[in-house]
Amino acid sequence: MGVNERKIDLEQGLEIMQKGIVKLKNILEGLPETPFSSEDYMMLYITVYSMCTQKPPHDYSQQLYDKYRESLEEYIMSTVLPSLREKHDEFMLRELVKRWENHKIMVRWLSRFFHYLDRYFIARRSLPPLEEVGLTCFSTMVYQELKVKVRDAVISLIDQEREGEQNDQALLKNILDIFVEIGMGQMDYKNDFEAALLKDSAAYYSRKALSWISVDGYCPDYMLKAEECLKQEKDRISHYLHSSSEPKLLEKIQHELWSVYESQLLEKEHSGYHSGYHALLKDDKVENLSRMVRVFSKVSKFLDSLANTLKQHVTDKGTALVKQAEDAAGCKKADEKVVGLQKQVFVRELIELHDKYVAFVNERFQNQKLFHKALKEAFEALCNKGVGGSSIAELLATFCDNILKKRSSERLSDEAIEETLEKVVNLLAYISDKDLFAEFYRKKLARRLLFDMSANDDHERGILMKLKHQCGVQFTLKMEGMVTDMMLAKENHTSFEEYVSNNPNANPGIDLTVTVLTTGFWPSYKSFDLNLTAEMVKCVEVFREFYQIKTKHRKLTWIYSLGTCNIIGKFEPKTMELIVTTYQASALLLFNSSDRLSYSEIKTQLNLTDDDDVVRLLHSLSCAKYKILKKEPNTKSIAPTDHFEFNSKFTDKMQRIKIPLPPVDEKKKVIKDVDKDRRYAIDASIVRIMKSRKVLGHQQLVMECVEQLGPMFKPDLRAIKKRIEDLIFRDYLERDKDNPNLLRYLA
Repeated sequence: MGVNERKIDLEQGLEIMQKGIVKLKNILEGLPETPFSSEDYMMLYITVYSMCTQKPPHDYSQQLYDKYRESLEEYIMSTVLPSLREKHDEFMLRELVKRWENHKIMVRWLSRFFHYLDRYFIARRSLPPLEEVGLTCFSTMVYQELKVKVRDAVISLIDQEREGEQNDQALLKNILDIFVEIGMGQMDYKNDFEAALLKDSAAYYSRKALSWISVDGYCPDYMLKAEECLKQEKDRISHYLHSSSEPKLLEKIQHELWSVYESQLLEKEHSGYHSGYHALLKDDKVENLSRMVRVFSKVSKFLDSLANTLKQHVTDKGTALVKQAEDAAGCKKADEKVVGLQKQVFVRELIELHDKYVAFVNERFQNQKLFHKALKEAFEALCNKGVGGSSIAELLATFCDNILKKRSSERLSDEAIEETLEKVVNLLAYISDKDLFAEFYRKKLARRLLFDMSANDDHERGILMKLKHQCGVQFTLKMEGMVTDMMLAKENHTSFEEYVSNNPNANPGIDLTVTVLTTGFWPSYKSFDLNLTAEMVKCVEVFREFYQIKTKHRKLTWIYSLGTCNIIGKFEPKTMELIVTTYQASALLLFNSSDRLSYSEIKTQLNLTDDDDVVRLLHSLSCAKYKILKKEPNTKSIAPTDHFEFNSKFTDKMQRIKIPLPPVDEKKKVIKDVDKDRRYAIDASIVRIMKSRKVLGHQQLVMECVEQLGPMFKPDLRAIKKRIEDLIFRDYLERDKDNPNLLRYLA
């Protein structure tokens, strides 16, 4: 007869199952009992199978389901709870771990015995599975009764551990795993344990903080203790607390250690010690600062205060540098060269200040975004100030010029130069008016290139690459064009020399070098028809013929103000070589045919129209260091009534001298050029926006224009509105007839 044909009545079946359950209980309690054999297991399984597959009314599935629950409940009531109720503290916890492990074993075995219920009966009736029923029994009968006592016992042990006592951490982990497992996740752990732990921890560390601040009083000592406690709490989390508790627990502890004593920790002064955060910044106590940030890295309010303090500290340091530079610039006794050197020192100190606090934020302040933001705001405010009548944009350009030109006062290795230029470009990121830097830099780059003052071509190209990366392709387009022009000029000069050697009739008679520049790349220079001597005229004509053969469609405009000449001066003491500008050479050569010339005669014969140019020219030759001309009257300034003669008695210990023209303050011209370029940039931005949008509100157009131009300069709102009006007048835009605040693009 097959097993499914055997009839088992209810009492007989329950009796068989009860014997198996008793045997299981005895094994769990350690009583003398033979282990389960495969025959025992099959007997119990087949009994359940048969009782569940008999035809009604002999299908006892429900009764067996109830028997499963009752068996667990009876075991808990008769054995588990009494054993737990008689124990306390750590002994209760150990007993709970043992009973929980036994309960899981019992559920696992019973679930096997009653397995057929899970497969069919429970699925059809949508009842809780056997393992879930087993968990629920323990939860409702044991866990709910003991959870508060267990929680308090665990927290008590944790507090003892905080005071230095040793704990059985494996026991604590097993207990806390029960909180997690009972909740089938973290729910019961959070509600029944974590909330109380956080509350107790807050109270514990509140007491500790009061004790430490009262006894120690010195901020770094307080920080050492706080950091050690945080380390221990992290270890506690890794050993037995659930990982989800870490951010909440650390934040709670950090808050208690800081919130009450905020002002003391930020501006601590105790028994003559300046130990607060601000004082630590001032004294460069790097390790203590780093510890403060580590200890309170999860307290947002603290980090805000810290960031604001850092911002103010850096601002104060930078302001002191500015004041020092301005005091030096304002000193009546200081000459222009000393002021210039002081401004170079200022830039160097500004770079060092930036380096120092960027390193602080990256290495000591955990690279926190909040501190980077504070640093950025401090340097933006600092780098957009004026220093002794100069903008920082101008000072940075001058600083670069000093590093990159020959005979620099900054004697640096190639690696140091590259590193310093990188740091200058980093500072440029904080400057609003980057176009002002670009124009100053372009002017100085032009001088270095045209007068062979650049020390190293690789460095010149290197900084242009850095500027392009920082500010975009358009920023360096003209500068790169200038460098390329100089490379082409060398090739052009080689071709010219070949042309001259192959055409004897084209020989200019003197050594001639012409640098051809592309108009759009270079700064604008004064250009007018200087009356050249016959020798110079021949040079110009020879080169013009050569260039027209090479390029027929380009027009040459001669910039005599940039030219230099080497001429021989035959003085009575000795003959000397004079290195002068084309203007100076033209003026001196006039005295080959005239012994005495008036101011007006020189001006007329040279065809100069600007009196400022004439004054600078004659001053350099008669009133400065080298007096090649004698002036009547013999005063230190040039007047239109003056007369000049060749100084045949002039001499100098050098055989070869360079006679400079008085420097021109180019700052006004640069600013004027930048303002003009900005008008064009604003116009282009407005047209670009309107061409895309067709119709746009006046205010929105202004805002979009500010945003678009922001990377290069901070446009003035009034200037934008003025340009809009000009574009309306020029029929690029029109106002809507019904709504004057609405603008339309006219194609």
